[in-house]
Amino acid sequence: MSTPTLGRLETVPALDRPDLLAEPVAAALRGWAHAGQVGVVEIDPAIADTAALAEAYDLGLDTGANCVLVGGRRDGEERVAACLVRADTRADVNNLVKRTLDVRKASFLAMDRAVEESGMEYGGITPVGLPSTWRLLVDSRVLDVEVAVIGSGVRRSKLLLPGHLAAELPGAEVIDGLAG
Repeated sequence: MSTPTLGRLETVPALDRPDLLAEPVAAALRGWAHAGQVGVVEIDPAIADTAALAEAYDLGLDTGANCVLVGGRRDGEERVAACLVRADTRADVNNLVKRTLDVRKASFLAMDRAVEESGMEYGGITPVGLPSTWRLLVDSRVLDVEVAVIGSGVRRSKLLLPGHLAAELPGAEVIDGLAG
């Protein structure tokens, strides 16, 4: 199976370049049946943010998918989720995410905590290889993206995968309207 390309982003099989992956990402891919359909491309870390990458490579924001980490509490129990949404949308943290997690208030995880607990670099956090105790909420619109650009766990590269495979990530819960 060939790895995806998008515009000027030409990939190599992700597992052929573990140096371009955070360790939790590489470990997750090694155990995932669909890893052969995931490509990785090396980029300048200065353009790792979605808008900068889209501009540098002449990509539409609708090709990117961002992973944001959200947490909240209910009855003394913390509930954390990764939300994967198209880059041209925003996760509905104050309504749908909050209700899905069944918490009183949902907020983004602090950067230092997100980095430490995910084992990934800020700006490269991806739904691939996150702690198994975290829920993975995927906006249904991500599945419609032909080739989605997502983080690789590090800022110096990106993963490309067919959008429909986001539903096959371990623990993925596909939710309509997760983002607006």
